[in-house]
Amino acid sequence: MLEVIDLKKQFKHTKAVDGVNLFIEQGEIVGLLGPNGAGKSTTISIMSSLTKPSDGDVRFYNESIIQRPQQLREQLGVVPQEIALYLNLTARENLLFFGKVYRIDKKQLEKKIDEVLEIIGLVEKQHELVKTFSGGMKRRLNIGVALLHQPSLVFMDEPTVGIDPQSRNYILDTVKRLNKESNTTILYTSHYMEEVEYLCDRIYIMDQGHIIAAGSKEEIKNILSAEQTFVVETAADHDDFIEKLEANPSVRQLKVQETTVTILIPNEVEFFQTIIQLAQQTGTELKSVQVQKPSLEDVFLHLTGRALRD
Repeated sequence: MLEVIDLKKQFKHTKAVDGVNLFIEQGEIVGLLGPNGAGKSTTISIMSSLTKPSDGDVRFYNESIIQRPQQLREQLGVVPQEIALYLNLTARENLLFFGKVYRIDKKQLEKKIDEVLEIIGLVEKQHELVKTFSGGMKRRLNIGVALLHQPSLVFMDEPTVGIDPQSRNYILDTVKRLNKESNTTILYTSHYMEEVEYLCDRIYIMDQGHIIAAGSKEEIKNILSAEQTFVVETAADHDDFIEKLEANPSVRQLKVQETTVTILIPNEVEFFQTIIQLAQQTGTELKSVQVQKPSLEDVFLHLTGRALRD
């Protein structure tokens, strides 16, 4: 459906995108992951035909959108990272305005607005001003705007940033429903690994302008098939315990989150007893030690050396 070929974008001395290749098949949900500054938003901007690349091409049904963007624009919905709504209009007035921008037939527009309000769960709030909405409601309306013209392809750039858990779950379920019921193809970027685990058929991991890994969730996780993950929970913070773990040559990656320590170890290393011994040496009380299969976040740490939420 859509193919990105050797895409490059340079801003003065900065290479924001440097030789990106990816593809999206019709009817799938594809995740695009990467830390801030990885080049995700620039890539999406080029794929949306909003920004011209320095080099390379983007092809929609084998037609270059760089030269002829109209076919893509007619079938594309974009949910931007920032809220793009008129706060002094109601939800319905916003949809009416953007429907006219899309040049949707007047008779069809009212029906489409009703359908979209149902999808995003804002029927009862449709006549209220957007400036009175919560962050989650604004995000849902932002998605509604992108769905008005019934696009076959939707780009969602971090659509759940800064919202409450209920709204977040509603948005994730809406994305799933759109994909299953309408066969809508979706490119989804997020800083939340669990969202990508839940939604996506395939994943691209991007860093410093490059695609550094690609595949299904299982294929990505198999990058660490030779690794095991230990999750250690302590009764309190213990810097000495952390320092000794970090100094151990078998530790490939280590992440600390409050009293939980996540450690990546080669499969062949028997590390359980080492954890017990280091805890005894430093007077650290252990609450639990678990061995887990590598997660997407483990792979991300392995590939980039940074937590995704950096």
